[in-house]
Amino acid sequence: MIRALIFTLLAGLGAPAFALTCLPHDVARSFNEAARAEEAYIVVLGVLDFDASALPKVDMSRQQEVPPDTLIPARITGKALSHDGFVTDFDRAITLNAQCFGPWCAGALPGTDYLAFLEKRADGYRLTINPCGGFGFPNPSPETLEQVRQCFDGGPCEPAPLR
Repeated sequence: MIRALIFTLLAGLGAPAFALTCLPHDVARSFNEAARAEEAYIVVLGVLDFDASALPKVDMSRQQEVPPDTLIPARITGKALSHDGFVTDFDRAITLNAQCFGPWCAGALPGTDYLAFLEKRADGYRLTINPCGGFGFPNPSPETLEQVRQCFDGGPCEPAPLR
């Protein structure tokens, strides 16, 4: 009787809970990843606009059906990074790729300032974000902007140490 009760209680708990573990979202790490990629990237600081209702939503009872990539039409308006800083006008339609890792999905807020590493593709520019951050940094701090400029200019570009 006790065994049956314990089994019933344990069965009612459902599947074990798992947590997503990510490396710290670090602009130097993203810069180095983009620099090593075969694809070409540009760095833009601007306002990201898109339809937030298009972001992926997870139904936990059907989480296996969550697509790994959700492509959303978007626009970013601001300045591209050059050796003179963020001075080159940039106002383009882009594709926002909001990725999901299982039930964990990227989030973003329209109308927010983003430091974005945009992949240049045959069909335009793409910003890929994921639950761990990806290539987008919302509301970047002055220190983040200085770090990406330093990386771009060939200065030290070491990610923050892992703790």
